[in-house]
Amino acid sequence: MSEETKTKESEVKATIDDFGSIKNTFDFESDIQYMTIIGSVEGHNILSSDVKTTKYENMIPQLISVQENPKVKGLLIVLNTVGGDVEAGLAIAEMIYSMSKPTVSLVLGGGHSIGVPLATAADYSFIAPSATMTVHPVRTTGLVIGAEQTYDYFRKMQERITDFIVRSSSAEREKITKLMRATEDMANDIGTILSGPEAVQAGLIDEVGGLCDALNKLRELKEKSTL
Repeated sequence: MSEETKTKESEVKATIDDFGSIKNTFDFESDIQYMTIIGSVEGHNILSSDVKTTKYENMIPQLISVQENPKVKGLLIVLNTVGGDVEAGLAIAEMIYSMSKPTVSLVLGGGHSIGVPLATAADYSFIAPSATMTVHPVRTTGLVIGAEQTYDYFRKMQERITDFIVRSSSAEREKITKLMRATEDMANDIGTILSGPEAVQAGLIDEVGGLCDALNKLRELKEKSTL
C-alpha cells in the first residue's frame, strides 16, 4: 500500500472518529450531507474513554456548515443513541429543527431518551422495524443536595423536552406524558420502550422504513424546496 493511500485512509478514519460523519469517501458527488448521532450524547462533561459518544461541540459547527454551504441541499441524520446530556441533546435538536434546508432522520438500533427529540427534530422521520425508542422522565444518579429545588429543576427540564417533542412531532402531550409515567412496561422503573411500529403509532415518528426510504424522502423534500 502506497504512502498516499495510507494517508488518505488515516484521514478518513479520523473524520469518522472525530465527527461521526463522512462525505465523498468513495469519490462520488452528492448534494446530501450525512451525519450520525451514535452512542451517548456528550455534553459539558467528558465521558470515559470506553464509552462511544457524539460530541455536541462537533455537531453544532457541522450543522451550521450544512446550513451555510450552498452545495448542500439536504441533511440525513442517522441515529443509534442511548441518550445522554439533556441540554446538549436539545441544543442539537433545536439546530436541526431550525434549519431551512430539508432534513430527514432515520433511527437504527435505538433512539432512546434525548434521542427522541433528536429524531423528531427533522422535517420527516423514519425508524427501522427492529429499532426501539425509550421514553422516560429526566433522571439523575448520585447525591442530590437541595432535593426540592432539584426536583423543580428536573420538572422544568422535562417540560422543555416534552414541549419540543410536541412541537416537532404529531404526538399529543397527554400521550407523551402517559408513556413517560408508565410502570407496566418499565424501563429503569418508569417509562416505556417502543418498537418501530409503536413509535409511529404514538405519533413520535412519521414512518417505518430504512435507508432507501429516508433518502427517497429527502430527495422528494429537496425537489420541493425553494433553496
